[in-house]
Amino acid sequence: MEVVAAAPKVRGVDGRERILKLNRWLILGGGAILLVGAILARSRVHFQWGVFFGQVRHVDWTYIAFGIAMIALGYVLRAVRWAVLLKPKKRVSSFSLFGSQVIGFAAVALFGRLADLVRPYLAARRTQLSVSSQIAVYAVERMFDLGAMALIFSGALLLAPDRASLPHHEALRHAAMGGLAMTVALGIVALCVRIWGKPAGRLAACALQPISAELGESVEMKIHSFRDGLDAIDSFGDFVLSLLISLVMWCMITAAYLATARAFVSSPQLSSMSLARCMVLMAASMVTSIVQLPVIGWFTQIGVTTGVMESIFDVPFEPALACAAMLLLVTFMTVIPLGLIWARVEHVSIKKLSEESEHLLEEAAAPSGAVSEA
Repeated sequence: MEVVAAAPKVRGVDGRERILKLNRWLILGGGAILLVGAILARSRVHFQWGVFFGQVRHVDWTYIAFGIAMIALGYVLRAVRWAVLLKPKKRVSSFSLFGSQVIGFAAVALFGRLADLVRPYLAARRTQLSVSSQIAVYAVERMFDLGAMALIFSGALLLAPDRASLPHHEALRHAAMGGLAMTVALGIVALCVRIWGKPAGRLAACALQPISAELGESVEMKIHSFRDGLDAIDSFGDFVLSLLISLVMWCMITAAYLATARAFVSSPQLSSMSLARCMVLMAASMVTSIVQLPVIGWFTQIGVTTGVMESIFDVPFEPALACAAMLLLVTFMTVIPLGLIWARVEHVSIKKLSEESEHLLEEAAAPSGAVSEA
């Protein structure tokens, strides 16, 4: 029995879908123009194909296999953490949630960040809970991701032995301190919302009333939704467990990045990549992936990562490009085959799920008065 049988219906759905498709084509067109411009600019520099393929040919595939294993285990830990966050509402096995993780991340890899809500959508179907409750869990999960990543990034940049040798190390030190401050602030905000969520929502709605009543109502609903999501942390023990899972998972992701870079044994700069330098590379990749676009996002992420390695760490262009492409494959795209296979087993369409999650995203962004369910 499935609780979520169909995507939510939105008033004026035809017009909204036309606007959504137009925006998508505008984004894709703009991305294509930027990509062509980057290729034309780069074509002025002689590209040494022999060097590029030589780097790939001499890759240490043991490191690559280790990186893929770390990423795969990360999806297992995501399923375990989701099960922990579901405990106050329903006890489910971690294995039953693993499919929603790999299918969801495969959808993001294929269709971009607009498919990010596939995971809570599938989790709702699997657990027979409401979609809104799973979106709330998703929001709390992202809070743990952000906090764990900030702690690891800040710790590596502040304590690494080679931190003084990093380019712009003073700016990076300030960024690390800012990451720690942001993590503390995030924790304080979450605690305040947990304690005073409903009054805070009403206060925000009143403050925004002179500007826009709909905006105030929307902000109030989002604060209440986040407050409901924090109910997933049922005890201090669950909080500690979720934080530990998040830290271990992001340590594994960091290890995957570091192993993939060091796999390029023919490049001295990459084979000796330090943890602190890897964190800078990883941060650049993560920032790019926040606005991941379908297909074009693969190339923009490769381009940004290549630029960081080339301009900051003095890695020649050909090895930097080869490493950036391998990083994308190992950390982002290896889930696609597994996600497609799992979707086949569960008799679901990743494309259809992605379209339905776009409707959910549109509904979440709309004021409550503009949305109705069939």
